[in-house]
Amino acid sequence: MTTDYWLERWREGRTAFHLAEANPRLIEHSVVFSEATRVLVPLCGKSADLEWLVTRGYEVVGVELVELAAQAFFAERGLSPTRREDRDFVAYEHGNLAIWVGDFFATTSAQLGMFDAAYDRAAMIALPAELRKHYASHLQTLLTAKAKLLLVTLHFDAPGGPPFSVPPEEVSEAFAGAEVRLLASLDSSADPPRAVERGASFEHENVYEVTFRSAGA
Repeated sequence: MTTDYWLERWREGRTAFHLAEANPRLIEHSVVFSEATRVLVPLCGKSADLEWLVTRGYEVVGVELVELAAQAFFAERGLSPTRREDRDFVAYEHGNLAIWVGDFFATTSAQLGMFDAAYDRAAMIALPAELRKHYASHLQTLLTAKAKLLLVTLHFDAPGGPPFSVPPEEVSEAFAGAEVRLLASLDSSADPPRAVERGASFEHENVYEVTFRSAGA
C-alpha cells in the first residue's frame, strides 16, 4: 500500500479500523507486557491503545505513515504535543508518548531506541504478503533480546485487502527463531471489516505472544 493510498483514506475519513476504546485483545492479554518498560506500536494510526498503554505506566512509541493520524490522536484528547523534525521523520511528543511520522521500514534504533515489547494489532494485516516478512525482520532490529510481541492478526479465505489474511503458518515462518504461542483464536466473522462480505467462508482473529531469543539461545 502506497503513502498516497493511506493519506487518501485519512483525508476521506475511511478509518473504521479504529476502535473508540482500547482493543479488548490488548486488555485481555496485557500480561505479555508485565516485564516491559518501553512498548513499540508500528503503524499505530490514532489508536486508543496508545493512551491505554501510557496510562498503565509504559513509555510508548508509535510509528505512523500519515501525519494527519498523529495530529488527530492528540487533537481528539485536547493535548498539545511538541513537534520536531528528525531527518525524514516528524515526531509528536507528549509525556511518555511519542508518535513518529514516516516510513516504518526506515526507522532505526539510533532514532527510536530499543524496546522490550511491541504491540501489533493493525500493522502486519495492513501489509501485502511481499512486505510482511521484511516487516517482521525489521521489527526485530528495534527489539531487545528476549523482548515480547503481542500480535493480533486476521485469518480468512478471501482475496484482497487491507486488511489482509495472515494465516498461522505465515506468522510462524515470519518469526522463525522466536517462540510463537497462540493465545486465542476467535470467530470474528460478524465484526468489521467482515471478510465474509468479500466471499470468505470463515474469519478468525488470532492473538499471539511472540518471545524473541537472545543471541546464541
